[in-house]
Amino acid sequence: METFEVKAYGTEAIDADLKPLNIKRRIIQADDIEIDILYCGVCHSDLHTARNDWGGSKYPVVPGHEIVGRVTKVGKDVTKLKVGDLAGVGCIVDSCQHCSSCAEDLEQYCLNGFTGTYNAPDKILGGYTFGGYSEKVVVNEHHVLRIPETLDLKAVAPLLCAGITTWSPLRHWNVKEGSKVAVVGLGGLGHMAIKLAKGLGADVTLFSRSTNKIDDAKALGCDHVVISTDDNEMKAVAGQFDVIIDTVPYVHDINPYVATLIISGTIVLVGYLGPLDPMLNTVPMILGRKSVAGSVIGGIAETQEMLDFCGEHNIVADVEMIDMQYINDAYERMLKSDVKYRFVIDMASLKN
Repeated sequence: METFEVKAYGTEAIDADLKPLNIKRRIIQADDIEIDILYCGVCHSDLHTARNDWGGSKYPVVPGHEIVGRVTKVGKDVTKLKVGDLAGVGCIVDSCQHCSSCAEDLEQYCLNGFTGTYNAPDKILGGYTFGGYSEKVVVNEHHVLRIPETLDLKAVAPLLCAGITTWSPLRHWNVKEGSKVAVVGLGGLGHMAIKLAKGLGADVTLFSRSTNKIDDAKALGCDHVVISTDDNEMKAVAGQFDVIIDTVPYVHDINPYVATLIISGTIVLVGYLGPLDPMLNTVPMILGRKSVAGSVIGGIAETQEMLDFCGEHNIVADVEMIDMQYINDAYERMLKSDVKYRFVIDMASLKN
């Protein structure tokens, strides 16, 4: 298959900094869309993959799955977008499209495995996919998203991962006007969970371990803040919440949060992957029909729904803009939670 070369930023080894690279993209096929990347969000997944924290990284790694840009070319069969349109690409660039999950617009649970935007086996070119830390990307039209023209483009990028990761459980667990929602953790995911839950009309509480997040949470629209290390505050909210979105990315005790759910309430884990420690106590779950669940990103239709909702309600992420050449420093700051609340790369800097 014919290819063309583009500039990118990536790493060639587990212990190496990200640096300029040249990568190949495929010449568009009949149902492909080529996008000139304007902005790319920086996700914790980018760092974990670059440094092989989860195992299985294939080098070179070019991260980036929060991609916003403009369409520069379309294949002859494309109907979704035209040249000049704003377009987005999230965490999925391909899926089988015929399994039961895909048939229900749940590509994130594709039974044959979806193709991730980076570091996933590339079924078309061979090798592995390269992400949005690059000049251009070519994606099948089904997996490309329409971006509302009314939104601040640079702040849209994180919606394509942090946004949909929190939107999907809010929708699945039927959060609506008057729902009582709590969010655990105030980072890239947490701040989007607050904004989206408020947009849906919920009463929103942040659980935080420290009082220094109170003002930030209120500025984002939180109705209440509960200090989770204060036993009295935790007892005061026992049995209150319909849904809790837990965004904390490391192992932590979720038992105290289960106690704050209503009968039949659900805590949804979206940030942490791995075994729970301390162990989950099933007594309050059984006696209150309470659930501990998990959720990952969202399908293409659901992501488009989220983007359209954000367009109607003017919801975007809080971002700090960086040049591509700053990415290694940004990773170190991310490890210290030293960003409010998402880094976004101005991809024009890659051309420098």
